[in-house]
Amino acid sequence: MQYPNQFWDDRYGQSEFVYGVQPNEFFKEKISAIAPPGRLLLLAEGEGRNAVFAAKLGWQVTAIDFSENGRRKALGLASQNGAQLDYQVMDVQEFDFEKNNDWDAIGLIYSHFPAHFRGDLFKKCLRSLRPGGSVILELFTPEQLNYTSGGPKDLSLLYSAEQAHADFAGAASLEIGETIIYLQEGAHHQGPAAVVRCVAVR
Repeated sequence: MQYPNQFWDDRYGQSEFVYGVQPNEFFKEKISAIAPPGRLLLLAEGEGRNAVFAAKLGWQVTAIDFSENGRRKALGLASQNGAQLDYQVMDVQEFDFEKNNDWDAIGLIYSHFPAHFRGDLFKKCLRSLRPGGSVILELFTPEQLNYTSGGPKDLSLLYSAEQAHADFAGAASLEIGETIIYLQEGAHHQGPAAVVRCVAVR
């Protein structure tokens, strides 16, 4: 299964924030450690929980997602928190990394993309960082199929440490690990989960 745009617009059309309003813990830890804050790109950002957290830290945030409902909820959350976001509704495949580069950080938090373009996309992310910039990634691994805490049920959409080593091979430094965590992120991310975490520095 490859999730269509309508799937996400329907999911984000609910009144509640389906993944909560608090940032992902790994993203929170890593983005908070980067100083001073600069330009941040978040791909498949959904309802904006990570974007708003970073913007409140002083980051200049650009968020990309193809859900109009995700954008609406993200901008509402930003307004409630006195934060500013540049939230663009588009397919990530249409984002022009040649014209939009020199990022200080790029976040890929549960940004599960089809395998046929994922590797190329992640390589573009690394290349579009400024020297010293970081890709911060947390995705579900194939082992997540054994758990009920969320994520794609299509094996091709899941990700591994081995794939991360290949996709970010050109990094100046690379921190990658697979682990079991306990998710408490809204109604759709609850319980034990198998994830890969990666920080790739250009």
